[in-house]
Formats: sequence, C-alpha cells, structure tokens
Amino acid sequence: MRTIIFKSVLIFTIHVITACLYAQVSLPAVFSDNMVLQRETNAPIWGKAAPNGNVKIVTSWNKQTYTAKADADGNWRVSVKTPSAGGPYTITVSEKNTIRLNNILIGEVWICSGQSNMEWQLRLGNNGEQEIANADYPNIRLFQAKRATSPYPLDDIGVDAGWSECSPATSGYFSAVAYFFGRNLHQSLNVPVGLIHTSWGGTLAEAWTSEESLKEMSEFREAIEEYKNMPVQAEQKDWMTQVREKDFGLKNNVAIAAQNKFNDSDWKTAVVPGLWEEGDLPDTDGLVWFRRTVDIPDNWVGNDLTLSLGAIDDNEITYFNGVQVGATNGYNADRKYSIPSRLVKEGEGVIAVRVIDSGGGGGFHGDPGKMYIAPANKETLRENLDGEWKYKLAVNLKNTNVNLQNKPTSLYNAMIAPLVPYAIKGAIWYQGESNAGRAYQYRALFPLMINDWRSKWGYDFPFYFVQLANYMAVKDEPSESGWAELREAQLQTLRLENTGMATIIDIGEADDIHPRNKQDVGKRLALQALKQAYGKNIVASGPMYAAYRLEGDKIRIFFERNNSGLMIKNGDALKGFSVAGPDKKFYWADAQIDGDEVVVSSPDVKFPIAVRYAWADNPVCNLYNEAGLPASPFRTDDWPGTTINNK
Repeated sequence: MRTIIFKSVLIFTIHVITACLYAQVSLPAVFSDNMVLQRETNAPIWGKAAPNGNVKIVTSWNKQTYTAKADADGNWRVSVKTPSAGGPYTITVSEKNTIRLNNILIGEVWICSGQSNMEWQLRLGNNGEQEIANADYPNIRLFQAKRATSPYPLDDIGVDAGWSECSPATSGYFSAVAYFFGRNLHQSLNVPVGLIHTSWGGTLAEAWTSEESLKEMSEFREAIEEYKNMPVQAEQKDWMTQVREKDFGLKNNVAIAAQNKFNDSDWKTAVVPGLWEEGDLPDTDGLVWFRRTVDIPDNWVGNDLTLSLGAIDDNEITYFNGVQVGATNGYNADRKYSIPSRLVKEGEGVIAVRVIDSGGGGGFHGDPGKMYIAPANKETLRENLDGEWKYKLAVNLKNTNVNLQNKPTSLYNAMIAPLVPYAIKGAIWYQGESNAGRAYQYRALFPLMINDWRSKWGYDFPFYFVQLANYMAVKDEPSESGWAELREAQLQTLRLENTGMATIIDIGEADDIHPRNKQDVGKRLALQALKQAYGKNIVASGPMYAAYRLEGDKIRIFFERNNSGLMIKNGDALKGFSVAGPDKKFYWADAQIDGDEVVVSSPDVKFPIAVRYAWADNPVCNLYNEAGLPASPFRTDDWPGTTINNK
C-alpha cells in the first residue's frame, strides 16, 4: 500500500512540476541578452506560456506595452515597432514570471548560412591571430547556431549561448566570412549589426530547403518521405554512437584494429597524403581505418618519439602499438603527437589512425613531407611516412541513417525554421561545392531554396551568395568542368530579383577547397549589400557577360554596364578565353579589350561560334574592372558538358 501511495504522490508531483514549468513564459534561444533587432520594422517576438495566458511585453525605447494571448497550446506572438539604429535597450516579457532581456541593440540583422567555407572560423583564416586581436566591436553581435537535424520543423534552435558582443574573446570560433561581411557593413553604415550564423560543412542545398518547396522537384519526393518515416530512435541516437556500433575496429570500446597483431591482410593500399575521394573511395563520407608499419632502430628504443601526420579531414584518433597517443577534432589542424618511451620497442611498430569524415573530402590532406616519425627533439633523424598505407572502410555514412545532415529538408527543419519569423534584413550564403556534381539540377534547386526562405519569412529579403572559388589542378588545355557548370548555375540565379553574387575566381587555392582569404569574400558580399540593400553609389561586381556578336573570324563580347571600365590584371595580355567553331573543339584564344568590350579570335578557328571565359575548375584568367573586381566566368554556348541532365 505504501508503495502505491508513494507512486501516486510521485506521479502527482511530476504532473504539478510539469504544469508549473509549462506555465512559465519562455522565449526561444534567438531572443537573449545582447541581441540585435532589425531597425525600423515590426519585429516579431514569440514564445511559450500557459495555455490561454496573457503575456505582456514592454520595450524600453518607447516605453510601449504590447500584449499577446497564448493559444490553447501555449504559443504566443507579438510584433514590436523598432526605431532607427541605437541602444542599448531592454525588453521585459512577463506572465506569471518575468524575463528581462538586456543590452539590446537596434540595427541590421543578417543570416549567414551555407557549408564549410561559411563555417570556416576566423582563427583559421589569413592573419587569424591579428584579426581576432582587432575584433573589438561591441556594436556587432554574434549568434552561433549549433549543428542539428530534424525530419520535421523545430520550434527552437540549439546554441551554446545566446547572442554575444563581438570581441577577441568571442570572435575566433565564429564564421570568418560572416564576421568580415558584418564588419564592412558596420564600418560603412555606422549602425549595429547582428549576425546569425547557421551553417554546416559538406552539406547539400536540398538539406536547407523545406518540404513544401522541395516537393516541387520530383527527384526529391521519395527521399523526403523516407527521411520523415525514419524510426525516431535512428534520428535521436547520437550519430557517433551509431558509428561506434558499426565500426569493425572497435570491440567493447577497445581499438582492436590498432593492435599490432590485428590481421589487415585484406586491407587495400592508399598513397598518402591525399584525400580518399581521390583514390578508391569516391563520394564517400564515413569512418576509415589506416595502418602503417615502421621499423624502430635500436638507438630509438627507450626514447620518446614525435609522430607528425599533417592535417586530417575531419577528426581522428591515433594509436601506436595499440595505445592511443593522440586525437584531434577539426580538419584544419596539423597532427603532431608524442609517443612515450615505454611504447618504443626495437623492431616493428604499428601506427593506426581512425579517421572520421562527415562531409566533403576525407583523409590525410597535409603537405608532403609533414608525415614522419622521429626521436623527440631530433627530427632530423626522421623516417618519412608519406607513401603507401593500408586502409579499410568501416562505415559509409551514405549507406546508413547516420549522415542525416544531407537528408532533404533536415537542416532547414532544425537550423532555419526555428529562426522564422525573426526580423532580418537579408541573408548571405556560401555553398555549392557539395552540389557541383549536379550543376544543372542546381539551376532550379538554388533559386527554389531562396524563394522558399523568402516565402517562410513573408517578404523578398536580399539574398547574396558567393560563386565558387578556383580550385584543383590547372589544366593545360580547355576542357569541361563540373565546377564551371556550378558557377554558371549560380550566375543564372541572378535572374531572381533582389539577389547578388560575389565572384572569387581569383582568390581560391589549387590544393585547398577552403581558401584562407575570407577578408575579400566578406568584403565582396558587403559590396553587394551596400549597393543594393543600402543604396550606396559604388561598383559592387566585376564584369558580367551580357551578349555576343559574330564578326567574321572574331567574336565580340559585351558586358553589363557597371560604371567601371575593363582592365587586365597581372600581365599585358588577357588570359582565360577560349573559342570554338562548329566542331565544338575549344582552343585558347587571343583576346583584346576594345573599350567596354572584348574581341576574341584564334588562328586555329576559322569560323568561331562560341566563347568561354574562365571555364575550368581552376582557370588562369585576368579580366577585371577598374574597381579591381574580377569578371565572372561565362560561356556563350549551351552545349552539353560534364553534368547535363543529371539528378
């Protein structure tokens, strides 16, 4: 009887506590101290309260009181009229309890989203330490969303903390592109700027699009339904737990694949450094084990050793003779670990590395010569570890329910929907690398995503994006290029009203998909905003192709007017143009600037009918305008290339 009474009391107590908690007025994470509200608008504020409760909101800038009545589920929403830029202000929200939000600024609010180049942190870019030291801008405010996925739209967004003031203490791990964009706006407009960063490396555009819009494209309908019908436990279980469960190299949390006597006779061989996508694992994200046997000289025995592996994408755990000697999260950090003397025995030593990549490239991607083992403090005696390693794929995320961040709608549901309808000025976007194999599909998908976000917010806010940078090896001859086709799809997206594009074909890096120069990326995005959204009389884009005319054995290229003349940068001859005749074979062309036009020809093409400019993964090109901005890649033809009609 006592047990029954105790259980009844306990259940009653839980219900009372739950009811009390539910009755508390609450706000989603995007409302916190230090936030920025969009100026001169009716800014929505919303949250939870007791069902049918009466919520009161008071704003300090006009001493006005707003009221809202919660519905039967406890949801409430009100719009507050914001003044011109200023602050700090306070907002109080009360029902049975009171929430006070302090140090609020009124200014310009921008969402910053995309994949890894938007996610790239300030500390990792050019002059990172100095940029962080100089990042003392209390009127720039930063909001960092946590990575999350969901098959259904969520009400709230995960964050480590709320809004924070931009300072050397808070800026280092924030998006570099977002920071430089915001800094340029703040310095040019002299108003507070709020930056909401919500991105995830290696992700696809369809993951950032809602179900309602994405169903307009028939190729995604089945995948959407599969994701929605996924068992709840598969979604809720920590994905690292799922990876561990599928990893043949772990048994009862012991790294058996790192043991010296582990049988790796059926493993394949890879040459490192080098991303595994460049070898026998194309289009693979997941977990791969690597092993390398080294000979330990007798004069190394009893000494600590240094093990250097260069950079690894994304995360790894490293073992020597079956014992963990290091682990690092992050694709940007060089790995250098100490091997204690007790593990150093004469004869064979086994290095094992457990590498997890959640998107984009995976594996060893450091510079040649950075992989070695040597006695500590005697690195001139090093043994080079470049070359052949054994490897075996343990988990392919694309064949599991683990790689949820690329499921259609998953990131929109968890990382965009909870922000709607927070008042924003606009959005900036840096993504496309992960969709480069489906460039023709991107022509429809990308503008669909932009319209999707706008429809959810209820207005056609400005949307500015980055065209893919130059990347990969330079080709000696003109050829087809999936990256060029993706850039073309981005260029065509400018047909959508109130959009702008930052061309960065000149600041990429051949051997790194993450170019370190984020300063110019942020600046060029800011130029688009300052001209289009804020009406500044500036040149915001480089030369943009408009039309062409056949003139005998030449083709004349016309560009859109942007109040800045054409010029050659780095040299006295134009580079990057190719021309083709009816046989569709392209040859490098002679190109001359003629006023605001370019005339193109080639002695190898008697009757040219098509011109391409900067049409390559990593083109050598140098057409700029006098404002110092590069021309966007283009082509005059529409001939099938590498990815036409793809899905």
